[in-house]
Amino acid sequence: MKITSIARISGVALASAFALSACGSESSDSATDGAKSAGSSATDAAKSGGDSGSADCGKKDLKAEGSSAQDNAIQDAIEKYGKTCENNVTYNATGSGNGIKQFIAGQVNFAGSDSALKTKPKDGKIETDEAKTACGSEAWNIPMVTGPIAVSYNLKDVKDPITLTPAVLADIFNGKITKWNDPAIAAVNKGVTLPAKDIKVFFRSDESGTTENFTKYLAASAKDKWTAEPGKKWTGKGEGKAKTAGVTSSVKSTDGGITYAEWSAAKDNELQVAKIDNGAGAVELTGASASKAISAAKIDGTGNDLRLKLDYATKEADAYPIVLVTYEVVCSKYKDAEIGKSVKSFLTYFAGDDIQKNLESQGYAPLPADIQGKVKTAVNAIQ
Repeated sequence: MKITSIARISGVALASAFALSACGSESSDSATDGAKSAGSSATDAAKSGGDSGSADCGKKDLKAEGSSAQDNAIQDAIEKYGKTCENNVTYNATGSGNGIKQFIAGQVNFAGSDSALKTKPKDGKIETDEAKTACGSEAWNIPMVTGPIAVSYNLKDVKDPITLTPAVLADIFNGKITKWNDPAIAAVNKGVTLPAKDIKVFFRSDESGTTENFTKYLAASAKDKWTAEPGKKWTGKGEGKAKTAGVTSSVKSTDGGITYAEWSAAKDNELQVAKIDNGAGAVELTGASASKAISAAKIDGTGNDLRLKLDYATKEADAYPIVLVTYEVVCSKYKDAEIGKSVKSFLTYFAGDDIQKNLESQGYAPLPADIQGKVKTAVNAIQ
């Protein structure tokens, strides 16, 4: 039995890899060193779809591409799925924008994207219409991985986590606050000795779903300070670096550096992570606090198209507000029925309880139970 996967890399060499490049860390040409030992429980989970129903193995190999924010999670699922199923699943973490382009072009069987297919025209094209044409059927956005976005920084002389507010974040990433001991930062960090050090902002130079979700957060929670239209291309200040590996490695090597990146990459690089105060007190980033924010999301699609509308401006206590959801963008009915069966088989396993419960250890948050139930129903309907 063999399994092919694109190895993950982050700012430093990783043993494994939301990367999510924010979208997250990028792909590598090296194959994974081998499936991790998962024991008989993983094999049983693959057979049962992680307690989510039948996951009979497909006959066709699968190619997928996109969000690097979910890279750690999907590669782990691929490795464990491959212990039972012989059809190969290959995922190339090139970023959400590239994943959607390749899916529409018919080059991959499903895409990972940190934002749902666009329903409004951009450059004269509508992604949902293009995807429907490519599929010959409706395309669905199925949320699979919750990837909290960490505001990651490097202050060697400050040991305790600092707190940042939406207004302060907007001014930092717009280049208006340039020193770590700025009065606006000090005001929300009373008792903390902040250094008179330059703030060095690093942003994603490639089109990124992480960038889109981070700027959606700033636009929703600091409207008077962040007026640019949210999108995959960065519109603030700073120095651009390619993919999650570029921004996280730059912060790791720069005292005074700051960036936005998926939590899994921040953990991999051992970066400091800020607490966020949206107005109900400082909230530490944890799996539980991120999942609580996702619980407040509303389904904005119809039927099995499960696009979510996130409330970035939430002031709910203990909810970490800067989150993204990685969708698996699929055809509802594949032109090749055997491909459809293989996609259904793998995503049944990926959505299963065993994989979802293991996400927090990798720097993600599990889907809330009610959303996970809808995801299982949607996956089961793929043809």
